[in-house]
Amino acid sequence: MIEELRWRGLLADATERAAAAFAAGQVTGYIGFDPTAASLHVGSLVPIMGLVHLQRAGHCPIALVGGGTGLIGDPSGKASERALLDRARAEENAAAIHRQLARFLDFESKSAPARMANNLDWLDGLRLVDFLRDIGKHFSVNAMLRKESVRRRLQDDESGISFTEFSYQLLQAYDFRELNRRYGCTLQMGGSDQWGNITAGIDLVRRLGGPRCHGVVFPLLESSSGVKFGKTEAGTVWLDPERTSPYRFYQFWLNAEDADVVRYLKLFTLLGRAEIEELEGAVADRPHVREAQKRLAAEMTRIVHGADGLDRAERASRVLFGGSLEGLGAADIEEIFADVPSAALARPALERGVELAVVMADAGMTASRSEARRLIRGRGVYVNGARVAEVGALVRAEDAIEGRFVVVRAGKKRYLVVEVAG
Repeated sequence: MIEELRWRGLLADATERAAAAFAAGQVTGYIGFDPTAASLHVGSLVPIMGLVHLQRAGHCPIALVGGGTGLIGDPSGKASERALLDRARAEENAAAIHRQLARFLDFESKSAPARMANNLDWLDGLRLVDFLRDIGKHFSVNAMLRKESVRRRLQDDESGISFTEFSYQLLQAYDFRELNRRYGCTLQMGGSDQWGNITAGIDLVRRLGGPRCHGVVFPLLESSSGVKFGKTEAGTVWLDPERTSPYRFYQFWLNAEDADVVRYLKLFTLLGRAEIEELEGAVADRPHVREAQKRLAAEMTRIVHGADGLDRAERASRVLFGGSLEGLGAADIEEIFADVPSAALARPALERGVELAVVMADAGMTASRSEARRLIRGRGVYVNGARVAEVGALVRAEDAIEGRFVVVRAGKKRYLVVEVAG
C-alpha cells in the first residue's frame, strides 16, 4: 500500500508504523469529506483515489461525510472564517456527495467492503458538558495553538479565528475515536494540511484506551505553472455533470500540460506502470499527438461520468475539429460552442432567409461580404456540418437545430453560432 502510494506520487507523509500495519493484516481506514457544496470537485479526487487504492490493496475504506462538522467548518487552508451552513443544506450536500462516492468504491465486496458514514449520527446527540469533561480534557490548548492552520489565522489581527472553528480539531479527533469504536477503524488519511488533525485523533484514541492508530497524508496539488489544481478560467471543475458538463470535464484533462500529464496519470487513473511508462515515452517523442492527454481524459471521464458521458464528450470534441453534428441537440450545441463567437438574428428575418455571406461578415467571421463569398465559392464553408455549394445560400429558421441554433464553420476551426432570437 505505502509503496503504491509513493510510486503514484500520492504519499506526502505517514506515521512511523503505518507501513507495518498494512503488512500485518487488513486495516480499516477513513477519509472525511466536507459537505460545503452539493458536489465534490477534481481536487477531491486525490483523497478519493486514496480510498480506492486502500480497497484495491485488500483493506476496508470508510468514506465519512461530515454532516456534523460541516456545520462548523474546517479552518485548514482557509484565510478567513467559513460561512456557516444550515442543517438542511448540510444534509442535502452530504446525500449528494454520498451518491458521487458510490461511483468509486465497491460496497458489495465480500472481502473488503467499503462503507459510508456520516458524523452527524454521533455529533448530533452530544451533550456539551459531557463532551468537554470526557473529550476536551485530553487536549492541550498550547498544542492546539501550535497547529499550522490555527497559527496562520491568529496572525491576522483583523479576522483571527472563532472558537467555533478552533474547536473543529476536537470534533475531527472525536470522529476517529467513534469510527474506531464502531468499526475498528485504525487509519485516517487526508491532505497534508490535515496532519495536525489526524495526529490529534490518533492521540485521543490512545488516551481513551484504544489501539495504536495510524495516519497517511497526500500532497496538496498545484499544476506545473503554479495554479491550484482544479481551478480554471471558468472556475472550479466539479464532478456533478450539472455543474461541469462531461464535455468540459473531458476538456479539462485533455488540456493538461505535458509537464503534468504523466503525474496526473499516476495520481488519478488505475493504469499500471508499464502503460504509464509507454505514455510517458509518447509525451517525450511525439508530444504533438497528445496521446497521454487523450488517454487521461478518456479514463477520468469514463470513471466519473460513465461510458455515455465519455461518448458525448468525445463526440463533442470531434465536432470542434470538423466532425458531424448529427445527433447533437440544442443543449449540446450551446455547451460545445459556449466560447465560440455568436450572433443573434430575429426569427422573422430568418423565416424570410438571410444571405449566409451577410451573416458571416456582419458577425465578424470574415472581414467583408466579398471574402465570405470567396470562401463559399471555394467550398470552404459549412452550415450544421454540411458543405455549402451556392454562393448566394441563405440561412433560414428551418436550419436551426431544435429551432435555436445554426452552426457555421469556415475552414477547419473557425466557427460562428447563429442563435434564433424571439
